[in-house]
Amino acid sequence: MRAARGGSAGRCLGLAALAGFMMFVTIAPAFAADVIKGSQIYAKHCAACHGPNGISVMPGAPHLARGERLMQSDLSLLASFKAGKNAMPAYVGILTDREILDVIAYSRTLRR
Repeated sequence: MRAARGGSAGRCLGLAALAGFMMFVTIAPAFAADVIKGSQIYAKHCAACHGPNGISVMPGAPHLARGERLMQSDLSLLASFKAGKNAMPAYVGILTDREILDVIAYSRTLRR
């Protein structure tokens, strides 16, 4: 009798886990980077130095179209954006993390 009760509880937990997973799968795309929004932010904040097509126009700025610096993880690049370096300003307080991740996603599309 005890095994039957445990099996029933196990099924309930299994169904709850499945429902939670399905909810996550349904919501997950809402967290994907927005490349179109990223292109707009890039044009406003990044193109002056990194070029409109990712070919740097400022000495020392990475050529994004060649993938320079983009081999790092999104979290590492996010930290770089927020901190700034050399001529690149710190974007903490200027752009949200989501906006920076959108720019990173767009930057990864710039290939020669």
